Amino acid sequence: MKNMHGFCAALCAAALSLPAVAADQKPLLQEGKHALYQRVLTYPGCELASKPGEAGKEQPAFSRFYVYQRSQQANDEWLEVGPDSFGHVSGWLKSACTVEWKMQLTLAFTNPAGRNPMLFFRDKTDIEKILNNEKPAAVLDPILSDLKRQRPVPQVLAREPEYMVDQQKNFYLLPVLGSDDVFTDTGFQVRLLNVASVSEKAKAGSAAKANASDEKNMMTGFTASVVFVIDSTISMGPYIDRTKEAIDKVYKRIEKENLQDKVKFGLVAYRSNVKAAPGLEYESKMFVDPNKVKDGKDFLAKVHDLKQATVSSSKVDEDAYGGVMMALDKVDWTQFGARYVVLITDAGALDGTDKLSSTHLDAAQIRQEAAYRGVALYAMHLKTPSGAKNHASAEAQYRDLTLNPFLHKPLYYPIDSGDVNNFGQMVDSLADAITGQIKTAWSGEETAGSALGASADYGKSNAAPLLSDAEKLSKAMRLAYLGEKQGTQAPPVFKSWISDRDLVNQNVPATEVRVLLTKSELSDLSDVLKKIVDAANEGMISPDDMFASLRSLAATMGNDPTQAKGKSATRLGEMGLLGEYIDGLPYLSEVLSLDEETWKSWDGLEQERFIRRLNTKLNYYQRYNQDVDRWIALAPDSDPRDNVYPVPLENLP
Repeated sequence: MKNMHGFCAALCAAALSLPAVAADQKPLLQEGKHALYQRVLTYPGCELASKPGEAGKEQPAFSRFYVYQRSQQANDEWLEVGPDSFGHVSGWLKSACTVEWKMQLTLAFTNPAGRNPMLFFRDKTDIEKILNNEKPAAVLDPILSDLKRQRPVPQVLAREPEYMVDQQKNFYLLPVLGSDDVFTDTGFQVRLLNVASVSEKAKAGSAAKANASDEKNMMTGFTASVVFVIDSTISMGPYIDRTKEAIDKVYKRIEKENLQDKVKFGLVAYRSNVKAAPGLEYESKMFVDPNKVKDGKDFLAKVHDLKQATVSSSKVDEDAYGGVMMALDKVDWTQFGARYVVLITDAGALDGTDKLSSTHLDAAQIRQEAAYRGVALYAMHLKTPSGAKNHASAEAQYRDLTLNPFLHKPLYYPIDSGDVNNFGQMVDSLADAITGQIKTAWSGEETAGSALGASADYGKSNAAPLLSDAEKLSKAMRLAYLGEKQGTQAPPVFKSWISDRDLVNQNVPATEVRVLLTKSELSDLSDVLKKIVDAANEGMISPDDMFASLRSLAATMGNDPTQAKGKSATRLGEMGLLGEYIDGLPYLSEVLSLDEETWKSWDGLEQERFIRRLNTKLNYYQRYNQDVDRWIALAPDSDPRDNVYPVPLENLP
């Protein structure tokens, strides 16, 4: 009995420490919304009290709380809040120490290399003056010069950190409070964003930048991994052998220079679906994990049995995306400061909607998975005569796959006629260039030049653009690595206006917009998108049936009785099918903007492409749901159901 009393006492104490729960209590709705709740973010120093007007416990900066009740106490408004939307009420916050967060939108900095630094302006008009100028650089350059000399610039509140802030490793919020679009004289649509900035936590002693001596010390231990993903189907024998030869050469060099612990090579081979062609033996296979290879001899021993297939695949396209995803998923990239995947193939990739695809993802999704891991994707496309009919479609896929956010160009390198000697020179050059970059980075020197010690006439070779890209990319990765080592944080909390693009080179993005969706929102989005896909498939047979079916679906769902759900609803956006968390987002939605007239005007091929794009997004949502590592809690003691996933805008329907 004594033990039972102790158990009850402990249980009661634990219960008292949890937020109060009212099963039927819901947060307040945002004005004009039917399912979107009021949310606020806390400023630093904001205290959570048990009653309005009392002192309380300080909350982490920019914790997200749902508002359950508002109360006026003297001259102050107080908010009864909870960490989630499921009836957990935890106390009261003073309204003045919070900011409303209507859209769960956040931004991530792109790599600062190759663009002007992002500046946080006091007023929106300060940015408009730059963008509307015929020569924006003439206005921006004096500002940057003053900032560099540490002179005051009244219109600028802050600038981004010197080194890249890696949001995946050091999550930070850059919440969007409002937005406005500007069309510049140069013909670009630039989005002006009202933001507030916060870091998850500050690290003691962190610095915004390092001097040359500190930089050299931090580069000690900097390593690189190069994983070749090679097509091993029936036509690839000579290229497999030449890749082995190139890696053997590089290993001999790095062993001679005692860099064995600085550069590691891996290799993944891929073919296609073995059910369709059992003789292929495997779809994708890891021959060498760069974290487990000892030296050149060990590498060659591991790839000794790698040979081309003895039977043909069932289709011309192979499972290239499956090979790349094996390299991305199965290699522990956190062990390396520089990360490269080099795809080598003479064929296109199975589309994400192809039944034979192992990933059910398309180039854009694979590219995003690589960016998440900080991996640069290269593609060496062997344009052999036998695959001439496949060249154009394969090139389009691999240009999309390798579009690099730092260089703003695809790292795609065609080898005309599939010439083995030409291919060999390019593989040698790339592997050698990356090895040279690591050596100079490790020694603390700048990686000046693109050829890295090549002969004077080397710039005339086909490998010159590839070498130049590799050198620039190395610098971008070093910036990200140094930022990680120094614990570079986003600037302190403030409200300001920024441009989502470089103020001078307006084709260059400075931020990546991400929507923070909860489990239920992602599930709803998947369900509705699946219904739209089903209706679209029916509409390919009878175009009139698609919108009739969707109007009927919208009426059944009944999310918003004010939405047009009769015959007058000719656009998908008018039907209220997608949740309110999509409404008002600063992006152009392919689905919401589709109208009945446009759908009927498309031929069968264009309709099929639309359906395929939606299907690949559906497949990606499933991957999000299963990816436990990237779900984020935005408030202490929040119900896990209100954890969020940062979904890039381009992956919304």
